[in-house]
Amino acid sequence: MEQKKRIFSGIQPSGDLTLGSYMGAIKNWVALQDDYDCLYCIVDMHAITVRQVPADLRRRSLEQLAQYIACGLDPEKNIMFIQSHVAEHAELAWVLGCYTQFGELSRMTQFKDKSQKHADNITAGLFTYPVLMAADILLYQTDLVPVGQDQKQHVELCRDIANRFNGVYSETFTLPEPFIPPMGAKIMSLGAPESKMSKSDPDGCVFLMDRPEEIMRKFKRAITDCETAVKYDRENKPGVSNLLTIYCAATGKTMEAAEQEFAGQGYGVFKPAVGEAVVELVRPIQEEALRLMKDKAYLESIYQSGAQKAQALAQKTLRKVYKKVGFVAR
Repeated sequence: MEQKKRIFSGIQPSGDLTLGSYMGAIKNWVALQDDYDCLYCIVDMHAITVRQVPADLRRRSLEQLAQYIACGLDPEKNIMFIQSHVAEHAELAWVLGCYTQFGELSRMTQFKDKSQKHADNITAGLFTYPVLMAADILLYQTDLVPVGQDQKQHVELCRDIANRFNGVYSETFTLPEPFIPPMGAKIMSLGAPESKMSKSDPDGCVFLMDRPEEIMRKFKRAITDCETAVKYDRENKPGVSNLLTIYCAATGKTMEAAEQEFAGQGYGVFKPAVGEAVVELVRPIQEEALRLMKDKAYLESIYQSGAQKAQALAQKTLRKVYKKVGFVAR
């Protein structure tokens, strides 16, 4: 029987999950779980490159796990765990940091962006973040990394580091490929449709756990244009095109069917209809996530068992790496 390819991905618990995260990533993860060997990590170690409120970070880590499961990720089919529970991530990151050039890290666009936004807190962690990301991926001999365009540079660096290490010490790491899932909807900000929906822009962003009235308010205020035609044209009508993308992703309708449905209707009918479709889409997810959050013992059993399974794979890689660089066996 052919071995399934391995997928690794993670989302930071630095804010609530957004509609963009769900439609662009998590919904695809659910579709992949039968055909791939999947590890999904709540990357709390990455989150602390920016100051976090400790109690909020703990709460959001658990909420994120509950929301993953509520979105349809089956704990029996996927390994789901919290990054800081598998110490091998930090251990491998140190070794890989010794095979990463200063110049490579200083060219990372995310480092440049984040250091401008957090000029008062430019830490070594922010600078070496891509090395930890490389460790996350290489630790599990990952074949495919589902990423957006903004993270592609990090996967390329990860491949460069793996190639360099393999070149010095013989084949050690699988070279991962960036994986852009075919059906991932790219969801843009409701307030600035030229930019991706992001949790750092609360007004342009719909959160998975937003109340129905809050969702409706955000969609009614979404930026469109001065025409009234509901038609997909990403270049000239970015706001309307984004709303159509969201509507199709929420309802499963084709773009053509959605355009026909709202032909001659105007934005006053269209925008609330998109809001209602999203409210209905997230309702069962919200109900299940709230139910799971009340069952802390169950969530604990999932992340503990996930960490044990992840650690068994991680230790195998780390032992190989430690032996190759010349560390004495424990």
